[in-house]
Amino acid sequence: MLRFALASTAVVLLAGCAMQPMASMRSYDQAMLPAAVQVPAGHKVAMETVGAGSITYECRAKANMAAEHEWFFVGPDARLMDRSGKQVGHYYGPPATWENSDGSRITATQVAVSPAAAGSIPMQLVKANPAMGSGAMTGVTYIQRVSTQGGVAPAIACSAANVGARQVVQYQADYIFYKAM
Repeated sequence: MLRFALASTAVVLLAGCAMQPMASMRSYDQAMLPAAVQVPAGHKVAMETVGAGSITYECRAKANMAAEHEWFFVGPDARLMDRSGKQVGHYYGPPATWENSDGSRITATQVAVSPAAAGSIPMQLVKANPAMGSGAMTGVTYIQRVSTQGGVAPAIACSAANVGARQVVQYQADYIFYKAM
């Protein structure tokens, strides 16, 4: 029943319908996550959000292999919402930027990824750069992307015939922000 409720919430969010409470967002026990995406000791949760939006991919020739093509990650565009469904920020890029509604924002460098469920982008751990502006993002040290749904590269072929074509796919993920204790 819980799995059905979570899936229903994701469908509502991904379809762009009216905001629903973020039933899928939950606190994460670090020991329950793959070691690669665990936040180092000495950090505590500062904010939990759900990102719901899209990821854009572009068909490009593979580096050093003009005859082969692949879908290349261009960037995300998602709303960041709190547990009640209220928008509290925006996630966009490149570069990957998390911006709070108070105007503070951060960029980050990927530390690690770990596979997620089939058809979903991987879980991720990133180390935050110093915040720009003051507010909720000030002091954020790490961000985890967990509970991912969707967002993988398009299933349609990427070939010389459609080089430069862009495809937008929907996704949702929990973004957990950490600060040093």
